[in-house]
Parts: sequence; C-alpha cells; structure tokens
Amino acid sequence: MTLSQKALAVHLLTATGAVFAMLAMLAAVDQNWSMMFLWLVVAFFVDGIDGPLARKYDVKTNAPIFDGVLLDLIIDYLTYVFIPAYALFKSGLLPGWTGWFAIIVITFASALYFADTRMKTKDYSFSGFPGCWNMVVLVLFAIQPNFYVSLFLVALLAAAMFFPVKFVHPVRTERWRKITLPTALLWTVFAGWAALVEFHPASWAHYGLMITSIYLLGAGAIQQAMYGKDG
Repeated sequence: MTLSQKALAVHLLTATGAVFAMLAMLAAVDQNWSMMFLWLVVAFFVDGIDGPLARKYDVKTNAPIFDGVLLDLIIDYLTYVFIPAYALFKSGLLPGWTGWFAIIVITFASALYFADTRMKTKDYSFSGFPGCWNMVVLVLFAIQPNFYVSLFLVALLAAAMFFPVKFVHPVRTERWRKITLPTALLWTVFAGWAALVEFHPASWAHYGLMITSIYLLGAGAIQQAMYGKDG
C-alpha cells in the first residue's frame, strides 16, 4: 500500500465508528443495554487507535480530501454523548424530571464543548471534562447508585466541562502516559466484561471500573496541581 492509501485507510477506520454507533443505537432502542455498551466499547477502542495512526501516516497531508478531525468529532458526539444520554434517560436510573434534566444538560453542554476551540491544553490534555459520557453512564449502569448521586455526578461533570481543570488524554498526554494508557486499556477491558455479564452486581469488573475511572478523572487535576496547567 502507498502512503496515501494507508492514510485513506485510517479515515475509513475512523468512519466505522458511525456504524458501531448505529448498532449501539439499535440495541438501545430495544433496551438491550449490554449489547449497546459492547458496541460503544468497540467504538471507544477504535477511537483510541485511529488518532495515533492518523498522526503516523499524516492524514492531513496524505489524505486531505477528508477532514479527520471533523469526522472524529461527529462520531465522538454520537458515541460519547448522544447514545449514552439516551440510555441514561430510558433506563430509569434517573426517573421523572431528573432524566429530562440529565438528557438536556448532557447534550446541550457537550455540543458547546465539542465546538470549543480551547478544548486542548499545551500538553494535549483536555481543558475541562471531555464529554466522555459513555464512560460515566456505563459506570452508573454498573454500580447503580442512588439517583440523587447520579444526578449530582451528571450536574458536576457537565459544569466541569467548562472548568479550567485538566483531564488527561490517555494517548497524547505524555506525562504519566506509562500509567495512563494501560489504565485506559484496563478500563476498556473492565467495561466490556461488565457489559458481557449484564452488569451483574457481584462482578469484579465493577471494582476495576471504579478504580480506573477515578484515576482517569483525577490524574489531570493532580498534574495541574503539581506542575501547573501548562506544565
């Protein structure tokens, strides 16, 4: 394959996320939450590998006919925001007005965040919570906390999208990457495991999800406190 063909193949790989999003949505409509999350985990994995491949093959130069950044954002909004918000609303984890509050806040705030030109910091971390609602909602399905806890978490993270607080990018944030990247991979494994056992409350996957999620949520803030926002 030529370099241009390899770069084009990366775009095609990214575009498969739209297919996985549709499969996840069809499962969500049937309230088959385990299958929905399995498709979202697949999409999450693809999203994790297409970026490094895009930089390796320099898709902007070698396959400029497609805008990889725009393509990625479209798919991310579907798989990170839209489908998880729908699942949270239809699952009953947030009943009544709380479900309406969550679905409106998540979709509205995330649309603004995804268009925010200040999204990335100098070290390629995210400025503000990066709208990873697929991860948040999956953990809520797994541990099923009191709905007030879920509501508080949704409100806090929606607001945190616009806080000047760093959140690490598992691949692009160089500091602690030897810890962060394996942690993100472990999160993916635990997420798939939890979905496969249909979020059985006795599953050890839930403990793994909580530990890895706490690290991924807090690592950037700790780095910021230690080294500064641009450090």
